[in-house]
Amino acid sequence: MVSAERVALDPFGTDLPGESRRLRDLGPLVLVELAGGIPAWAVTRHDLLKELVLNPLVSKDKQHWRLWEEVGGRPEWMWIAGWIGVRNMLSTYGADHRRLRKLIAPSFTARRSKALQPVIERIIAELLDDMAATPPGQPVDLRSAYAHPLPMRVICELFGVPEHMRTDMAEIMEAVMDTTATPEATAANLQRIATVLPALVAYKREHPGDDLTTELIEARDQGDRLSDDELRDTLLLLIAAGHETTVNLIGNAVHALLTHPEQLRRVLAGEITWEAAVEETLRWAPSIANLPLRFAIEDIEIAGTRIPAGDAIITTYLAANHDPAQHGEDADRFDVAREQAEHLAFGVGVHRCIGAPLARQEALTALPALFARFPHLRLAEPSGEAPHVPSFIAHGWSELPLLLDDPS
Repeated sequence: MVSAERVALDPFGTDLPGESRRLRDLGPLVLVELAGGIPAWAVTRHDLLKELVLNPLVSKDKQHWRLWEEVGGRPEWMWIAGWIGVRNMLSTYGADHRRLRKLIAPSFTARRSKALQPVIERIIAELLDDMAATPPGQPVDLRSAYAHPLPMRVICELFGVPEHMRTDMAEIMEAVMDTTATPEATAANLQRIATVLPALVAYKREHPGDDLTTELIEARDQGDRLSDDELRDTLLLLIAAGHETTVNLIGNAVHALLTHPEQLRRVLAGEITWEAAVEETLRWAPSIANLPLRFAIEDIEIAGTRIPAGDAIITTYLAANHDPAQHGEDADRFDVAREQAEHLAFGVGVHRCIGAPLARQEALTALPALFARFPHLRLAEPSGEAPHVPSFIAHGWSELPLLLDDPS
């Protein structure tokens, strides 16, 4: 039996693991309220979330949401427009989703990822050199010094974003993830998106190159394969997802390892692979905790509960990744030696993030390099306390102060 009373999710994401635990305790399906009071269903079990994500009766297209027409008249719901009021792989269904994915997936080939490796290594070396210049005893923020600029610079290289546009690009992507923003701030960022991304397209028309923006423009110019809105919104999705997930993956891995020193010791000693550490981080602290929104096209019966047609569903990756039925009774515990089982941090099937291999590649290069360069790396705050990203979507640290030098 599902309670008729909805559980309000914290828009600040103050304690995402604790909130996910409380939702799981309430049952496999829970009625929740998102920021602004948007009603949705939260799925707290791995198998059920996977089933729903792959269910053809579950859509990502706003036309299937019975409340979409209300968004324009409710300023407190403005934030959701940046997620579902767009035309890209994250917000399309059926043939449109297949068309967009088929168009984009070939650009994320092994060849292109391999070609990026020297770029990744060069950027890492430059960032580590900059960090090394920090005066002894002075904290350095991992996010702003390393975890954020690395994937942002890589994704800008991949998409051919020129230097003079990169600051604007980073700021609009950060704002998209902020689920505490006022309606005015959200509207201003949507307007900024409508200015910055077309400016990138215009620039790349004048300065084409071997990059994904140029490839998407060519697809647009070939006819009806990609509309202007789809071109803009696909750039928004790929640039945002291509850096935000990796920012949080690197930050979450460093924090987890530093707060579990014996596990860090085993990784550094080669007893446990970096691959295992990265996968456990993705499972335990997925970069995206909750992703809005999906919609029931028809009434769906699942786990003894009926989700009515037109209702919204939020994909609760953090809750599913801590499901004891999938990951054991200690699923809430970080353990790099855990026998790995399937997790949903990057989605599943045709809805799996196409940039997942690149995110792993960046993390598997950045993490060993960081700990090798700074063998005395430690948290500036021994308790491990640090401010979270203000979001119930993104799961990471807005700041992570570290000390680099030998404490002796």
